[in-house]
Amino acid sequence: MAHPRPFRFGIQLSSAPDAASWAGLARQAEDLGFSTLFMPDHFGDQLSPVVALQAAADATTTLRVGTLVFDNDYRHPVVLAKDCATLDVLTGGRLELGLGAGWMTSDYVQSGIPMDEPKVRVDRMVEAVAVLKGVFGPDPFSYQGEHYTLSGYDGLPKPVQQPHPPLLIGGGLKRVLSFAAREAQIVGVNPTIPNGQVDLDAARSGTATLTDQKIEWIRTAAGDRFADIELNALHFATIVTDDKAGTIEMMAPLFGIGPDEVADYPHALIGTVDEICADLEARRDRWGFSYVVIQGDSMAPFAPVVAKLAGS
Repeated sequence: MAHPRPFRFGIQLSSAPDAASWAGLARQAEDLGFSTLFMPDHFGDQLSPVVALQAAADATTTLRVGTLVFDNDYRHPVVLAKDCATLDVLTGGRLELGLGAGWMTSDYVQSGIPMDEPKVRVDRMVEAVAVLKGVFGPDPFSYQGEHYTLSGYDGLPKPVQQPHPPLLIGGGLKRVLSFAAREAQIVGVNPTIPNGQVDLDAARSGTATLTDQKIEWIRTAAGDRFADIELNALHFATIVTDDKAGTIEMMAPLFGIGPDEVADYPHALIGTVDEICADLEARRDRWGFSYVVIQGDSMAPFAPVVAKLAGS
């Protein structure tokens, strides 16, 4: 890769039974060397990300907090800008702002929020990014788009991180990845989710060969700023085991692909600590993935990997 970056690690958490438990998870993540606590943004069984991220930051001192990702359709960007600037101020500049166009069909059906076709949702997100960046700027901001109109709005407070908190945009198709390459500081390379739910079609869209293509889209669209982009990979399965081959054989049907493809699947990590470290280094060489995010239930078993690789 043109810009090998040091590894850093994020943990995705969503819920806890009470404030003390949530604060404990945040402190554990910080103590184990994770850079960032991320939260999803859905209407199911999870805490509200805006409130919970503030609580996590209050319980820690250096842990960054972020979203994977805010669904743009759930919040007007002026409201989101207010929430995110407030989070950035109250966390002392520790926010990473992940934004997406929305994908989970059940959220839309259950809430009654209209789920427009993908093109419209992405169009709206593109406008929202322009609004967010404008509102975070130093001066009153006006905007006239198809979906949003602002007239001399001076968003206050302003975020601590300037010109704005790091923007994370992820995707699996050319349009969103190309947009992210031009506008975001962190680009998440994801499977696509064509059916509005995590299923075999989604899993099959995340293979190594398809990821090669996604990186090329990003590189082409980014141009000279490619070296400034941090590439992020979210992992859906992280299994520390002494039986890598047997576990891969067992997992392959769940991904709808063969064992050979599971072995280098960019969104799964399976093996001993040393094997996972070697896989991560190989993937950074191939794709540039230095920002590694895992699911919360793997936090403790994965900690030795963080200890070996973070910052290297």
